[in-house]
Amino acid sequence: MIKIHLVAPDGAETTLEAKPGESLMQAAVAANVQGIEADCGGLLTCATCHVYVREPFAGRLPPPRDDELAMLEFTAAPRRPHSRLSCQIELTPALDGLVVDLPPTQH
Repeated sequence: MIKIHLVAPDGAETTLEAKPGESLMQAAVAANVQGIEADCGGLLTCATCHVYVREPFAGRLPPPRDDELAMLEFTAAPRRPHSRLSCQIELTPALDGLVVDLPPTQH
């Protein structure tokens, strides 16, 4: 299992475990994490699963594809250098301990 830490804007942290191969969005939605809306269910047609990935994990992710970069233009919260869509983050053993910050809004 892969341990994930999601930090809310107020600093509250939710820790959960997920299976390798699952997306960060799937794991967060299954755990009812507040702050990941995932309106499109991971189809890459919205930007409501936006997260800020902390280092060193941001550097361990493959670069975003063009379709993800396009959707990141529509985030409700300001985009940052390590902004990603959680539906595009496939959980692997290299991401064990992953820490992401949740934006203040998804809409």
